[in-house]
Amino acid sequence: MSLPTLGALQPLPVREHLDLLAAPVAAALADWAHVDEVAVTAIDPALADTAALSAAYDLPMTTGANCVVVSGKRAGEERVAACVVRADTRADVNGFVKRTLDVRKCSFLPMERATEESGMEHGGITPAGLPAGWRVLVDARVAGIEVAVLGSGLRRSKLLVPGHLVAALPGAEQVDDLALAP
Repeated sequence: MSLPTLGALQPLPVREHLDLLAAPVAAALADWAHVDEVAVTAIDPALADTAALSAAYDLPMTTGANCVVVSGKRAGEERVAACVVRADTRADVNGFVKRTLDVRKCSFLPMERATEESGMEHGGITPAGLPAGWRVLVDARVAGIEVAVLGSGLRRSKLLVPGHLVAALPGAEQVDDLALAP
């Protein structure tokens, strides 16, 4: 099976380059049935943010899949979710996400907490390997991306994942209308 390729990124087999992944991401992908369909690529960590990465590596913004972590409370219980949306959209945090989590108010999890609890770096948080109690919501538009660029848990690399497999990541749920249209 051939590795996904995109723009000027140099794909490497994930199974052979687990050192390019944060530990929880490597653990989640190591035995995943589709691991051989996923590539990892080293990047300049200064270019980890979507717009900079797209410009430097000749990638359309529609190939990026951003993962943001949000939380809210209901009856004293905190509910956390990672939301994966195409980079040219944004998560409907105060509408769809709030209703899906059934919380009164939904906001972004503070960066320090998101990185500490996920074991991933800021700018590299990805839907693979997140804590078991977090929901992973993947916008259906992500499935339409031929090759999605996702974080690897580290700023110095990215995952290249066929879009239809993003919602097949362990613990992920594909949902419609998670993102606001571009």
